[in-house]
Amino acid sequence: MQTITEKLMQSGLANRVVSQAQLGRLVDGTPQRRYNLVNRAMQHGELLQLRRGLYLLASNPQKSLPHPFVLAQALQPGSYISMETALSFHGWIPESVPTTLSVLPGRRQFMVDHPLLGFYRFYPLALQQGRFLQAVDRQSFSGQTALVAQPLRALFDIVCLRKREVADMKTLVASMRIDEELLASVDPALWELMQKVYLHKRMRACIQALKQEVVR
Repeated sequence: MQTITEKLMQSGLANRVVSQAQLGRLVDGTPQRRYNLVNRAMQHGELLQLRRGLYLLASNPQKSLPHPFVLAQALQPGSYISMETALSFHGWIPESVPTTLSVLPGRRQFMVDHPLLGFYRFYPLALQQGRFLQAVDRQSFSGQTALVAQPLRALFDIVCLRKREVADMKTLVASMRIDEELLASVDPALWELMQKVYLHKRMRACIQALKQEVVR
């Protein structure tokens, strides 16, 4: 009888997040049998549980875990990587970010702290309808993909989430140690696009204020 570990390896899922439904297709028998096999694999340290109904093989031939951005997408489908995490990824801020920060649709924030896989935070934002994925790109990580905000979008997601005001824009770039030349090099069309993304007038005023500060 094959173990879940063997089935996942043979199915090409050794370094991918798998759902309860996927396990159900791989494992024959009753739900109780599947439950017992999953529990046994977890007790033996072969299978990691990310959250209820999501699993990852702990030991695989590649001996590598999926990128944290890929894990974030699996934890919260429909979300995208943003804020300081995306800014660090794009090289706009010098610091690494220990927590993977994302924006998710809806109204409720969500968090996962995993002792082996890291810390994940998901936040909703007040956005215009149909603008959720504006200035968000699909990035590839070892054959798997994740949605990542472009730098300007990530920056204004911070402003939106933390309710920064127009007066804060003068010091925002300096406090985050962002090179003003990076902001000045942003396509003018993207600044205009940002004006259409967020719901509140405060955001439009902040976007305009920052643009006036850095774009000559």
